[in-house]
Amino acid sequence: MRNLVKYIFVLGFVLIVVGILSMFQVEIKSFYKNITFKDSNYVITDKNEYYRDYDFDFVQNVTSFVADDYQDILNIYYSGLNTGSDRFEFKCSSNYENCVNDVSKIANDNALLSDINNFVHPFNTFKNINTTYNNLGIVSVDITHAYTKEEINEVNNKVNALYPTLAAGYEINNEESAKNAIRTIHDYIINTTKYDSDRADKGITNYKSDIAIGPLYEGYALCGGYTDLLEIFLYKMNIKCYRISADKHIWNAIEINNIWYNLDITWDDPVTNTGEQMLLHDYFLISTKQMLSQDTSEHTFNQDIYSELKST
Repeated sequence: MRNLVKYIFVLGFVLIVVGILSMFQVEIKSFYKNITFKDSNYVITDKNEYYRDYDFDFVQNVTSFVADDYQDILNIYYSGLNTGSDRFEFKCSSNYENCVNDVSKIANDNALLSDINNFVHPFNTFKNINTTYNNLGIVSVDITHAYTKEEINEVNNKVNALYPTLAAGYEINNEESAKNAIRTIHDYIINTTKYDSDRADKGITNYKSDIAIGPLYEGYALCGGYTDLLEIFLYKMNIKCYRISADKHIWNAIEINNIWYNLDITWDDPVTNTGEQMLLHDYFLISTKQMLSQDTSEHTFNQDIYSELKST
């Protein structure tokens, strides 16, 4: 009889504890998260030399990797990629109830991740990105970069050798000087590069034409290779820029004297039926209105994401 009473007492106590835990599970999780994962662990500390210390309309740099809303998540992805790290972590604020769901949506939206990727320096862009998260709101992002350390060294060696000639006379904050230097670089890339039709049309990969190695060392490029190489030069010139993409195409957005322009080297280096090399300036530092008046098939883009170019 005593054992039965003892058993009933223990069972009742356990049921009460389980009931209390169930009633306060949100508060308990929040408490556990806050004591285990301190906000001080989720701040930017290390940045490589290709970190951009400026913001864009769509994404901005943040130093605290604690998300309070959807925009915070976008900003954290940009800021984490911008550091050049192979891995970064952030956590959801205890007040942000829909955070894990929003992280899941963003992590599985390849188009959105690619758009965020366009705002960082080419050397910090990802080739693959993988996001994992748990119910406590702790998020880990692992990155495989588009460029290896060896490829970065190769590109820098040649760009540094070419730069004094191609950007000769360039003066910071001088609009005419900037446009002349960009034009010289634009013309050099086109004159030394062919569009990689075999890869684009037939899927034959003979060159690293999707990154700057292709146009710089191999003489072949896809739109990704053209844009990366130009942007690497622009970064050395301290000119604010990013890559802007439509469904099947990518080109450069460039700010000069507080005005944003479009520049599409790929379309200024057209493929001809005769194989003749051509150099055009139809898409050299033009407004969005000019660009769309010339072509909408491959240049229609999301102006809410790339809003610096909106209605220019």
